Amino acid sequence: MTTTDYDDVTKFLGEWGHFQKLIALLLCISVIPNGLTGFSVVFIADTPPHHCLIPPNANISAEWRNYSIPLEEDNGEMRYSKYTRYKLDVIKRLSDNGSVPGIDVNVTEIEQESCKDGWHYDRSIYISTIVSEWDLVCSDAWKVPMTTSVLFFGLLTGAFFSGQLSDRFIPESPRWLLSQGRVEEAEAILRGAAKKNRVKAPEVIFQPLQAEHQETLNHHNICDLIKSSSIRWITIKLILMWVIICLGYFALSLNTSNLSGDPFLNSFFSAAVEVPAYILAWPLFRSCPRRLCLSPTLFLSGVVLLVTQLIPGKLSSVSIALEMMGKFGFSVAYILVYAFTAELYPTVLRNTAVGTCSTISQLGNIAAPYFLYMGTYYKSLPYILMGSLCALGGLLGLLLPETYGLPLPETIDHMQTIQRYKKRQTSNRGRPVV
Repeated sequence: MTTTDYDDVTKFLGEWGHFQKLIALLLCISVIPNGLTGFSVVFIADTPPHHCLIPPNANISAEWRNYSIPLEEDNGEMRYSKYTRYKLDVIKRLSDNGSVPGIDVNVTEIEQESCKDGWHYDRSIYISTIVSEWDLVCSDAWKVPMTTSVLFFGLLTGAFFSGQLSDRFIPESPRWLLSQGRVEEAEAILRGAAKKNRVKAPEVIFQPLQAEHQETLNHHNICDLIKSSSIRWITIKLILMWVIICLGYFALSLNTSNLSGDPFLNSFFSAAVEVPAYILAWPLFRSCPRRLCLSPTLFLSGVVLLVTQLIPGKLSSVSIALEMMGKFGFSVAYILVYAFTAELYPTVLRNTAVGTCSTISQLGNIAAPYFLYMGTYYKSLPYILMGSLCALGGLLGLLLPETYGLPLPETIDHMQTIQRYKKRQTSNRGRPVV
């Protein structure tokens, strides 16, 4: 049975009845826990302002305590050093001698040492985070992205299982069941859908010959994604795009706490910008070629990220606005790549392909915190790397086959036929077709 046959057979359901609306609602509900739990890491894993701790029992004067931490320039402002202090034994001796800092002693000439007694954390915004609880700074800074990645992955895993509560009420795809030869189950779901839509289903939905044909189909698995050269290259390019989109999306989401201003307000803007992105993705996907939707959004995000690191620190509002534009582009791309992937693969591989790409894309989630912490060594490095990867992702999108206006492929042979048709169509462009 071809896609056209299936669509013709199921026309009695209508396009947007109660059944379709219910399924769409349940699918939306099932992903809500991802946002509620996944992005809580933005706050619980944030690194609050901190500097070396001077123990209360150090027995130094209040005046010397105020001068015990070196000052460093940070974005045009002088702040306490996060990782060093003046040698405490020298400070104590000068305090005991009654020396006055800045008058009797040039404090900047005193030898410095690491934070041997831990850190003092600013608790004006956060009472506690995993960083302040476990002292994951300075020499242990590499543990912060690792802990964030593990925590983030664990939260997403929990969200996945909580989403299964909604999935229990979502029936299997009749199209997929039919491709597996499970005709009776497919018919039962369609009859239930017809009842919800208050329409009458035909006495026989699938003809015996169609059903018999479906039962002869071979079962497929993940190996079929790389079995032939044409499908293998599509799979590789899609996986790379998924990882890039996932990396950029979650890196910018996690970076909201590092932006200037109120972290809670920045997080609100970061979430709010996704609403118009999702609204825009809908008409784009309904009326535009897939490659011309996906690639420009990635290029836009890449250019914005590359420009962001050129903005002076004093223009923090401009930097935040540009970063939100980048998040907008990644949000649109995230929606489009799901649907584009589903359209590229046949019914017998569609779930496997989308699931495989989505799973491997979690490497982007895991890498996102590490990309952000590269900024501790060179502030612009995360933006340069992510912007360059976005450009690569946009190029990869242009190399994928176009699916706009074409029926969904049902079998692997159908998928390859569509690709050959598109190639012939391209080669004949500009010449008369005989």
